[in-house]
Amino acid sequence: MEQTSHASNVLFVLLGAIMVLAMHAGFAFLELGTVRKKNQVNALVKILTDFGVSALAYFFIGYTVAYGAHFFASAEVLSETSGYEMVKFFFLLTFAAAIPAIISGGIAERARFHPQSIATFLLVGFVYPFFEGIAWNDNLGIQPWLEATFGAKFHDFAGSVVVHAVGGWIALPAVLLLGARHGRYTKDGNVSAHPPSNIPFLALGAWILTVGWFGFNVMSAQTLDKVSGLVALNSLMAMVGGTMAAMVLGKNDPGFIHNGPLAGLVAVCAGSDLMHPIGALITGLVAGGLFVQLFTLTQNRWKIDDVLGVWPLHGLCGAWGGIAAGIFGAKALGGMGGVSLTAQVIGTLGGIVIALAGGYLVYGLLRATIGIRLDPEEEYEGADLTIHRITATADRETHW
Repeated sequence: MEQTSHASNVLFVLLGAIMVLAMHAGFAFLELGTVRKKNQVNALVKILTDFGVSALAYFFIGYTVAYGAHFFASAEVLSETSGYEMVKFFFLLTFAAAIPAIISGGIAERARFHPQSIATFLLVGFVYPFFEGIAWNDNLGIQPWLEATFGAKFHDFAGSVVVHAVGGWIALPAVLLLGARHGRYTKDGNVSAHPPSNIPFLALGAWILTVGWFGFNVMSAQTLDKVSGLVALNSLMAMVGGTMAAMVLGKNDPGFIHNGPLAGLVAVCAGSDLMHPIGALITGLVAGGLFVQLFTLTQNRWKIDDVLGVWPLHGLCGAWGGIAAGIFGAKALGGMGGVSLTAQVIGTLGGIVIALAGGYLVYGLLRATIGIRLDPEEEYEGADLTIHRITATADRETHW
């Protein structure tokens, strides 16, 4: 029976890992559909390459930083308990690799390729697992201190803060250090629209992410005996709330509508195992509205050229999710309880500070040493031709 239990847990977590791995196709197509045609190939290649770099960084460094575990043992030892620790690593790797996938959307169309790969290695190897270990492995004793002081640890069931807020707040300094795309903002204060190149691909990316998110959230239980239908329903309600808010406030804009469910799902990750479904719906509604309003402000008023809006979508909605878990997770509002709003605020702010510091350190160092931005001519030609020597669709056929 014990062996069957181990095998069941391995299959459960493996299925979750596969679903979250599929979400990286969603990241790729969401970016492909949003950027201009001359940068579509680059969007696809970046996401896949960054996943490979992330796997190496997390396997050799990051997983040890976060959990103190490693894989430098014999295959016989690693296969004990049906290899559960290995599929757990696979599952958590797909989370870690979301960090560069998030950043990729913010820095699209003008970032150099290999410097970004170096940034990915440093972020997934050191910065992300540093906070991951604090939040999910009680590293540095911060979680026990929060529990002793405020009655509960910082609660982030599936990564609103650990993954999304951290990714979004790392992306912000990357975007600021890169600067806006050429021609995005004119000297007289006007804004060039740079509309999405392919709405169907953008929508496909959003749908792939949405479906995979149920593996992201539900399988965060990590063992079959802890699986909860409440997590699934809360994820659904937050997704719907985000969609509806984005539809209304975004005035039927397809870019906003397809990012709305993602905003809701980002926000519900932290408290999806605690909230009442109505609390999850409200969380999603707020997140969808937050994304629309802050995306508009950052792009048009603050002149921050965050191409996919990853700072409002992941950074701000993720931070809101960490706080929302402390609000709607309370028993007074129909939640499961066992959560402290103060601990949630402290944990969320801690993640933001670490992400900002890590983002400025990594991208600031790379900019000062090898450079992180394409030169004007390369940017004008587009990343596809400049970096990959090919376009997404050939302009003509070659006849031999």
